[in-house]
Amino acid sequence: MPHLMPRLTSRRLTALLLALLCSWGTLTVVAGPAGAASASARAEFAPMRPGETAWRVRVLQSRLHQLGLHSEVVTNHYDAETRAGVATFQRRRGWTADGVVDERTWLKLVSLTTEPTTDALHNVYVPGRPLLERGDTGMWVRQVQARLKQVRWYDARVTGRYTRSTVEAVRGFQAKRRIPVTGQVDRRTLERLKDMTREPTKAELFNIVPQGPALDPRCVTGRAMCVDKTSRTLRWVVDGVVLKDVEVRFGSDELPTREGAFAVFRKSRDHVSSLYDTSMPFAMFFSGGQAVHYSPDFAANGYNGASHGCVNVRDRAAVAWLFDQVRLGDKVIVYRS
Repeated sequence: MPHLMPRLTSRRLTALLLALLCSWGTLTVVAGPAGAASASARAEFAPMRPGETAWRVRVLQSRLHQLGLHSEVVTNHYDAETRAGVATFQRRRGWTADGVVDERTWLKLVSLTTEPTTDALHNVYVPGRPLLERGDTGMWVRQVQARLKQVRWYDARVTGRYTRSTVEAVRGFQAKRRIPVTGQVDRRTLERLKDMTREPTKAELFNIVPQGPALDPRCVTGRAMCVDKTSRTLRWVVDGVVLKDVEVRFGSDELPTREGAFAVFRKSRDHVSSLYDTSMPFAMFFSGGQAVHYSPDFAANGYNGASHGCVNVRDRAAVAWLFDQVRLGDKVIVYRS
């Protein structure tokens, strides 16, 4: 009986080899002399390249997904996402990151992953363990509600309470994206929601509505001096919350204040203009020689005058406070509402 084991093992290995060759490479059979049944098999691995359309690409994508290098949705198309995932996999191992699956890349990928299930290959999903569900409360619920609001699936107030309105919003989001519709937030739902949204601001999390004209969208994240030429105001905004609002004036038609997105690159508390020989206290430069600063002339004469292109503030106490808050690199957004 023992002498049968090697023969059985050999047959199994031969069958596995043939299956592998038929699926992934080219099979060459060489007949032996005198009609002998012996054969020599040589496999030439066929690389997978961007642009290829085949079932094996779906298998590749599913294995990449197991390593966090591809989305859960798989297709037959070797697209840019697939190439990026393969290149990252190669780069992590110090290999040439060309995004082409050669034999070495494929064998390593197979060794680190499991055989994709039929459901995975056909994009058939089952609900994951709920991370958040009806009845839950807290900051995580606020985060989900605020993100759902960004993609227009939730239009109620952000409360931090997982009520019926949140359930319906989650169900709608899931149905649109072929996620099992449960109304509960599982890991798949949360990751997809994060991919489609940005980190909610404090204003979004706590329903803080900015006063005055609408803020430019570039002002609602991070730290920004939001300068509105239409309303002639400067609003200091942190994470979407307006912390200070001051009146400002701008340059003339000959020397206009530039519009656009800038950043503070220099601060000078007791600055004096070398070009115009005028005092510019609490100067915060954002574009060449243009700066936000206190203007004694604006304080005395109001809008009867104009700056040389700078953003003038006439409230000395307010601009002194602002000078202490603003850091180098903070945004300056000059626009018309």
